[in-house]
Amino acid sequence: MTRKLRCHAIVLGVTVALALAGCGGGSESPTSSANSNGLEKTTIKVGALPIPDPVSVYIANAKGFFKEEGLTVVPTTITGGAVAVPMVESGQLDISQTNYVSTFAAVSAGKKIKLVADMYQAGPNTFNIMVPGNSPIKTVAELKGKTVLVNNLNNVATLAVTTQLKVAGLTADDVKFIEKPFPEMGNAVKSGQADAAWITEPFITANQSANGFRKLADTMTGQMEDFPIAGWMASEEWVQKYPKTLAAFQRAIAKAQQLASTDRKEIEAMLPTYTKIDAKTASVITLGTYPSALNENRLQKVADLMLEYGYLKSPIDVKSVLAVPASG
Repeated sequence: MTRKLRCHAIVLGVTVALALAGCGGGSESPTSSANSNGLEKTTIKVGALPIPDPVSVYIANAKGFFKEEGLTVVPTTITGGAVAVPMVESGQLDISQTNYVSTFAAVSAGKKIKLVADMYQAGPNTFNIMVPGNSPIKTVAELKGKTVLVNNLNNVATLAVTTQLKVAGLTADDVKFIEKPFPEMGNAVKSGQADAAWITEPFITANQSANGFRKLADTMTGQMEDFPIAGWMASEEWVQKYPKTLAAFQRAIAKAQQLASTDRKEIEAMLPTYTKIDAKTASVITLGTYPSALNENRLQKVADLMLEYGYLKSPIDVKSVLAVPASG
């Protein structure tokens, strides 16, 4: 998700790499063949977490979709969503992965950023509240007075859990949220530091197989059903300065998203190349969906839900945050 987006270093036999991907600068050449496409900038750095969400950027590179646009994209591993906004603001990254909750919170705080492409949308059982197999907790209502681990406070995790608490007649004040990186959640719950944890893939599969955890609730139901999780963002200044470069990126990434959405095997083949999720695990983890275009109505749902639960102090018109392709 934002997600804050996430700090990863998997344990329990499913390891997600934190090693930085090649960060070479790669200055654009005035004699590049991309000049025939009129691109203002032919080499860009794109921030991404080593998780399934941003797989399309690696698919686009492997399939030559960026190259077809005259664009060289250098994926740069980031350690979490918290670093993404300052990195695009400072120019360390041209474009970066972000989660939508973080994005709209940043916009509400006055940050000049734009969403430039969609990335990942939740599906069933992609973000679950989990407990040990022998836990006496059988329902969400029984979380009252309990401690729940989330990867980030006041973000997608707490919002998702709170919607489930509401259905059970509880509020966020009825539980204690503690922040803990996904890789550390299993051991923390086992050792009694918490009663439950909000976990996503591939950590769901890891904790089921290594710790015998079971699902208490799928948080991507009810108000959170088909919830948009992550997208690509850039600074407003960058979007204005490099419109043709942006359009080239959008065309290529949309093509890769379409491929990812229609052929899971493409995702399974790519995950081991930029994460430490092995081929066997890649074949069994539960995945969400990969939309090919930013959808104003779907994303407005995120901002409206944030407003309802107090994550925003005033409404946001999502359309004003979108940098849609010139073709519409």
